Amino acid sequence: MLTNSTAEKLAPINNICLMILAGTAATAVLVYTKAILMPFVMALFISMVANTLAERLKRKFRVPRTLGLVIYFLIFLTLIGASVVFISNSIESFVAGADAYTDRLNDTLQGLLDLAQKHHLNINAQFIEDTVAKLPIFNFVKSLGGTLMSLITNLMLITLFLIFIFMGQAAEDKPALVGNIQKQISFYLIVKIFVSLLAAVCTWTVLAAMHTELASMLAVLTFVLNFIPNVGPFIATILPMPVLFLQYGLDWRILLALVLLTAVHFLVGNILETKWLGKGMDLDPIIVLASLIFWALVWGPMGALLAVPLTAIIKMMFERNETTRPLAHLLAGKYSFK
Repeated sequence: MLTNSTAEKLAPINNICLMILAGTAATAVLVYTKAILMPFVMALFISMVANTLAERLKRKFRVPRTLGLVIYFLIFLTLIGASVVFISNSIESFVAGADAYTDRLNDTLQGLLDLAQKHHLNINAQFIEDTVAKLPIFNFVKSLGGTLMSLITNLMLITLFLIFIFMGQAAEDKPALVGNIQKQISFYLIVKIFVSLLAAVCTWTVLAAMHTELASMLAVLTFVLNFIPNVGPFIATILPMPVLFLQYGLDWRILLALVLLTAVHFLVGNILETKWLGKGMDLDPIIVLASLIFWALVWGPMGALLAVPLTAIIKMMFERNETTRPLAHLLAGKYSFK
């Protein structure tokens, strides 16, 4: 039988083992229930933003809270519908010009091969042509559009969850933890939505000025990718380059677009977003990267989009309990092993 002193020594080990088991079980539940949980979490975050904006509308203009929720819900539906139209039109236009893009790609490739021969470079032209011919560029565009469309089809499920969430939020008073979570997460999401929309509009302006095919679709992708920390803006900057190459070949427009889009994401992400968010969710940068990998493995691309707010919620919950408070400090980069 264990003495009191032995039990006290083993208590931290038992707590660690229990947390590991609980974390493993929770991860398994997240993986096997993602088809339902992902739309629910999306609806939950949308409701947080809508509630915060509705309360602000009520304070400033005395608009009833319920009416404010309805207004922002209709705005959400309008944005989704506009995204569907933009994506459909962009894919249709791009696929319609597939033959012209293929010819332009072959001409550019032949020009590069001729240039290599002038400099006496030994290149297997047939191998390169066969490799390029097998590149699934247009299949990738179609599959990307199909993926976006499948995400948008979850709107009905998200709408259903939103209705029940709004019905369950009739009471104004909330527990302290819930109110704190809603305040911090909604502020983060509102700022991210604004800066992502700004980046998307600037991206569309740059690409539309160059008459780029898929400009609307690339702008929508920029808006979505901007929610993924660090990695998302980089992908959004590089993504238009293959489209410009297919349209214009090796042209000055590619370099100009790269410079302008890099400037846009630097200004929006490193200056405006940093100024408005401050310390953000108070998460260590390494933890942000680790959470991005974890949630991407668990929930795929949607998990990567929601990685920061989900990890921030976990940190806030850990802070409420003395046993798990060291984990919250670890997530914030403040933990010391001394």
